[in-house]
Amino acid sequence: MPLARSLSVTSLSGLEEWDEEFDREDAVLFEIAWEVANKVGGIYTVIQTKARLTCEEWGENYFLVGPYMESSVRTQVELIEPCNAALRRTIDKMNSSGCKYAAQCDEPPHIAAHFHEWLAGLGLVLCRQRQLPVATIFTTHATLLGRYLCAGNVDFYNNLAEFNVDKEAGDRQIYHRYCLERAAVRCAHVFTTVSQITAIEAEHLLKRKPDIVTPNGLNVKKFSAMHEFQNLHAQSKARIQEFVRGHFYGHLDFNLDKTVFLFIAGRYEFSNKGADIFLEALARLNYLLRVNHSDVTIIAFFIMPARTNNFNVETLKGQAVRKQLWDTAQTVKERFGKKLYESLLVGQLPDVSKMLDKEDFTMMKRAIFATQRQCLPPVCSHNMLEDSSDPILNCIRRIGLFNTAQDRVKVIFHPEFLSSTSPLLPMDYEEFVRGCHLGVFPSYYEPWGYTPAECTVMGIPSISTNLSGFGCFMEEHIADPSAYGIYILDRRYRGVDESCNQLTSFLFQFCQQSRRQRIIQRNRTERLSDLLDWRYLGRYYISARHMALAKAFPDTFIYEPQEPTSATGFRYPRPASVPPSPAHSLHSSPHHSEAEDEEEPYDEDLEAEKDRVNIRQPFNMPNRNKNQTVSLPEKN
Repeated sequence: MPLARSLSVTSLSGLEEWDEEFDREDAVLFEIAWEVANKVGGIYTVIQTKARLTCEEWGENYFLVGPYMESSVRTQVELIEPCNAALRRTIDKMNSSGCKYAAQCDEPPHIAAHFHEWLAGLGLVLCRQRQLPVATIFTTHATLLGRYLCAGNVDFYNNLAEFNVDKEAGDRQIYHRYCLERAAVRCAHVFTTVSQITAIEAEHLLKRKPDIVTPNGLNVKKFSAMHEFQNLHAQSKARIQEFVRGHFYGHLDFNLDKTVFLFIAGRYEFSNKGADIFLEALARLNYLLRVNHSDVTIIAFFIMPARTNNFNVETLKGQAVRKQLWDTAQTVKERFGKKLYESLLVGQLPDVSKMLDKEDFTMMKRAIFATQRQCLPPVCSHNMLEDSSDPILNCIRRIGLFNTAQDRVKVIFHPEFLSSTSPLLPMDYEEFVRGCHLGVFPSYYEPWGYTPAECTVMGIPSISTNLSGFGCFMEEHIADPSAYGIYILDRRYRGVDESCNQLTSFLFQFCQQSRRQRIIQRNRTERLSDLLDWRYLGRYYISARHMALAKAFPDTFIYEPQEPTSATGFRYPRPASVPPSPAHSLHSSPHHSEAEDEEEPYDEDLEAEKDRVNIRQPFNMPNRNKNQTVSLPEKN
């Protein structure tokens, strides 16, 4: 099914700027969501990262409405008195009676209300049912029925047009919630969703085509020098290596300098997030590396929260043994240094045979004996409450990846979100991502996909799919995504086995890259972060609000959508230098040396300058006077 183009990022570079001011003294924006100051999933990230840009646009006339969670209020909300008199009266009445009242003011403003997901949709439906003068926008980040259907392992995308939506919702006991979501979609002045792939889904399941596609962005922190984020990668990688030294103590028979760290992270949805196809691809990759006698080792991390009762004792022991070895080495080093210092003081060259005495050797032998291990390194870092029925562990048992010495692919399942206070792996998520080499997200159902987007802005290559919003977005805007470290797996037009083979091929090619090639690729990946900045993508939310205000208040606001013309979107071209992938290398033999890699023509500054030409500088969207025509971007 071809992707139908609507007002979306396709026209991003050709988007017309509002060049006149729009007086918002008489306009107020409310944004309502269950995840306002309440971290549950990706919508929290959308609202939190977009808030700064929206505040710049609306100032003190922007209000976020969400559930009052005491724990979240303490850490994320600063309690202040509202400066708006009408709002202050409303809040006082709500606090005194527990009911919602609409306060009167002398000149009622034009109100725009943006509702996210079905949990907030009831407010939108009541606004329209009570005929309140409010411009309403509804955004679905993922359809409720779509999540349930994909979780049931159905052939979702090939049968979108065939589903009996009422029956499917009833069979899954979500009919009341589905009806609320569908009512909100039908009642909204403007309906938006986060990606083209979700727009198709919404059109079939919610029976309305989205008016605007509003991709999710991030607040991108740019570094003044390219090497800064590379240094952060090296520092974080060193911390992951320390954890690996402890986890694999007694079986550390591989070279950490030739070890590649892969990871998958997110909600524990085994099939939807692609953990099933990732594990199968790892088994095939393990076979390829072994038959090709590769000296590269792969360590794949699965960061997906599940039910546990504590850390695995063997895992904690590994970190204790590593620390003990480090302390022993430091003690011997201090004793050795003291003897060396005293020998030099008297003007004699040290006798190396006398620098270490029997006590030193005894300490080192004890440390070596402590590293002996009778069991294999654990696959899971925690004790699982449902070990026998856990999908990841059962799949690992089936494919036989048990971290043996013969395996070139090792697996570590960390069923808990990362934290800098953890005694096991004391790193927060951002630091961990920076230390890895590749993020793997072969999702079957992913309306947007913040995890690969976060990898991109941190300069870490990633694998996504053409069934994710992020994958479709990058495929649309980059001529050769893999050269920029964005690998797009085809899960839409290929079967599971073919997709698995393609994923295995991506992983095997990545393993063949030299260290220099990975550095070049990370530089290219980080440059794509401009595409994901809210300074660009936030303008689609602005378009949605203008459209809603024009529909709700036609006497004050007018919009004139332009007729579709030829595509005006931008596309990053192929890089000017040789792509870093060995599959595209100019060398005739895949077994070339590091010295040969050094001869590849590559000028980072020159290539970066050419890439900058393909994207305009971000701008702050100015506002426009009322009673003026608002021209929306072209549809493509």
